[in-house]
Amino acid sequence: MLFAILIVFSQRKNPTSTWLWFMVIIFLPGIGFILYLFLAQDFSKKRMFQLKEEEDRHIKEMVLCQGERIRKDIYRFSNPKTEEYEGLVNMHILTSQSYFSDDNEIELYFTGKEKFEALLESISKAKRYIYLEYYIVRSDSIGRKLISALTEKAKEGVEVKFLYDGMGGRKLAKNYFKEFKRAGGKVAVFFPPFLSYFSFRINYRNHRKICIIDGEEAYIGGFNIGDEYLGLSKKFGFWRDTHIRIRGSAVEELKWRFIKDWRFAARDDITHNTDLPAKRSSGKSGVQIVSSGPDSQWASIKDGYFSMITKARKRIYIQTPYFIPDDSIYDALKVAGLSGVDVKIMIPHKPDHPFVYWAGLSYIGELLEAGVKFYTYENGFLHCKTFIMDDFVTSIGTANLDIRSFKLNFEVNAFIYDEEINRRMVEQFNLDLKLCKEITTEVYDNRSNIIKLKESFSRLLSPIL
Repeated sequence: MLFAILIVFSQRKNPTSTWLWFMVIIFLPGIGFILYLFLAQDFSKKRMFQLKEEEDRHIKEMVLCQGERIRKDIYRFSNPKTEEYEGLVNMHILTSQSYFSDDNEIELYFTGKEKFEALLESISKAKRYIYLEYYIVRSDSIGRKLISALTEKAKEGVEVKFLYDGMGGRKLAKNYFKEFKRAGGKVAVFFPPFLSYFSFRINYRNHRKICIIDGEEAYIGGFNIGDEYLGLSKKFGFWRDTHIRIRGSAVEELKWRFIKDWRFAARDDITHNTDLPAKRSSGKSGVQIVSSGPDSQWASIKDGYFSMITKARKRIYIQTPYFIPDDSIYDALKVAGLSGVDVKIMIPHKPDHPFVYWAGLSYIGELLEAGVKFYTYENGFLHCKTFIMDDFVTSIGTANLDIRSFKLNFEVNAFIYDEEINRRMVEQFNLDLKLCKEITTEVYDNRSNIIKLKESFSRLLSPIL
């Protein structure tokens, strides 16, 4: 026990999680240490940092040069309104090496049907390469349809690489990639499980969901690959999510995001197509692709959320399936609400992870008192990871508003600087509101003692959920 406690205190910097694990080890001697090894130990963090530093040298110089030009007022944004958010742009440049480009065209998708139809059409037109990276992959009808399309492209000589997470894809049929590999397709697994169908490593999951095609277009958002994302699950019913397709220079940033993840998981370099720059478009949207994870020095996506909340003057609209804010986000939301900013947060009515759901509800009370409004989506399951600020900045990607996404998972978001995209996202948010119930102070105060007990217990686990 002394040895275990020494390890916990020497490796963990967050006091809350340190004391939580300390209590677990004290009250569950032996078992608690085993849980720590599998749930919280930083087995591969040093290696990830070293690999990332080597790879980032290729991009860092160019991005920091852009940041220097912005700070010296030499760089000119094509949309003058972006200058108001220069601090946010520069922060992402410094912390995530996120290059800013403003020639992007963005298409929004709010249903799985729309997203998968567009993705399959893009795949059918691919000429050079297709790179996919997903957290969850199912070998169901949409999963088989996708792998069949990819197999055909591999037969045509298109370079096709498929990266999926070892936990999210643990239930894949053993022969799922058989024909795909035979056709020349390549597959890599991010932290594969030690045993079939079971992974001891709950932390450090690759939660990213992206696809890059020929350097001309890329997809990023909340949809994984499975029939439930088409609304075909009896448990969840309609699945409400948000995904985007990007055409323009930001595709290059997503391509490099995939290449770095592939090198880590596959222990294999990508020699083809890396020197082909993304095709510019006639779009006008400013975009920064922001990544974060255990291999990042900064919690870049969380810091982006925090900056958006603190700088908002008109509105903050959030959609998230899991609401477990850390202290900084919690306080920022509270101050925004008290300052008169229109803060609306939409969460699911149906939980898919009970402890996470109950922990999320425990944070609502004080925020309601501060003027923050909460809504539960009643028309199926809400899985969007969207953040809307005022009338210009929007974030769409894979990161939830929870501690796991901030620190323990590998995530990627597109921070978008564009009035029209913001307007359309606000419009969709208001449409979703019609399918919601508001959690008023009266409703919250009248919840049963059983629910309050579940919330209190789940909140204690918040740092590791």
